[in-house]
Amino acid sequence: MNKGNFSGDINIYSHDEVIPLVDELARKLLLPYQYDFVGRRIHLHTVSSNETRNIIGHEVRFFDIHSSRTKQFGFTMDCGRLVFCGDEPCHNECEAYVSGCEWLMHEAFCLYSEAERFAPYEKHHSTVKDACELAQRLGVKNIILYHTEDSDLPHRKERYTAEGREYFGGNIFVPDDLENIAL
Repeated sequence: MNKGNFSGDINIYSHDEVIPLVDELARKLLLPYQYDFVGRRIHLHTVSSNETRNIIGHEVRFFDIHSSRTKQFGFTMDCGRLVFCGDEPCHNECEAYVSGCEWLMHEAFCLYSEAERFAPYEKHHSTVKDACELAQRLGVKNIILYHTEDSDLPHRKERYTAEGREYFGGNIFVPDDLENIAL
């Protein structure tokens, strides 16, 4: 039986409702020798809102995104150089984390011009226009738009960037799956 090559520790950070679920899923889905790594090489870390941790040499501050559906955290890395807003539009109470950041990762479920077709607001999501207007208003330098619908993948990057430029003067990135962006 091939047990694979495990060369380093894995650290998973989340709030108090997710960590027990991850542990339970690992216990049920992994083989016993694989689950034996949990606690030894795979570390599950519970974090609180406004807690700061040093992760791979970077200061990371977690924050509650004030989700309308379920408890979720976003994070800032290195004092606002990178901000991740979670899986919903940036809540007013979280704008202080975003203001003036260098890089903002924000979901943009669809183009504003296609909002009627994809109903982002009913799914607690935003449009390209919403995310880019927020970034412009808060003085963000670069925005990464992710969590998008995929009905036109060959043209998504071009279409999302074009609509975003109408509302945001900074750099816009619409990455394909597994694409790397140098920060």
